[in-house]
Amino acid sequence: MVLDAARSVAERHLAEALPRRWNHVQGVATRAEVIGPHFDGGPVLVAASWLHDVGYAPNLGATRFHPLDGARALRDWGADDLMCGLVAFHSAAAHEADVLGLLDELRAFDDPQGLVRDLLWYLDMTTSPDGDRVSFDDRMAEVRERYPAEHYVSRALNGSMADRRGAVDRAESWLSSVGLAGQV
Repeated sequence: MVLDAARSVAERHLAEALPRRWNHVQGVATRAEVIGPHFDGGPVLVAASWLHDVGYAPNLGATRFHPLDGARALRDWGADDLMCGLVAFHSAAAHEADVLGLLDELRAFDDPQGLVRDLLWYLDMTTSPDGDRVSFDDRMAEVRERYPAEHYVSRALNGSMADRRGAVDRAESWLSSVGLAGQV
């Protein structure tokens, strides 16, 4: 999916219906646009950054689990397997899917390992709901405050922290290696 189309799809589904979510997505994608020129996977990262939360759109929420709903919508719209997998598995979604009993459905998509995935997770988990850059620890604290203890996000968070932290650490190491530490 080309970058303009990714942005347009996200805007069409999120801007009016979920303006705060749209602010978050814009923050993630704006930061991805800074990183993009520094590696071959940049265009994929930028497109995935625009699309990662499209599954929150009320008209797409078949399961109400946004990574799965987003990936299914993208597949239906003709997105490639990599894009669908990045959206399906972003930010430790497998842990949440397991809590919800949706892991088998999520596994209809491949979990793409590697730099693009780590950078997407990093950007998502260091961008506030309002689109501002925040630390990983502050973002995780904000997530804990936003969701009650019985919510599936809260229940999955502890079990996913090692995966989340690992992705952030790998992303930060790579960003440092290309001279972008502290810039995105």
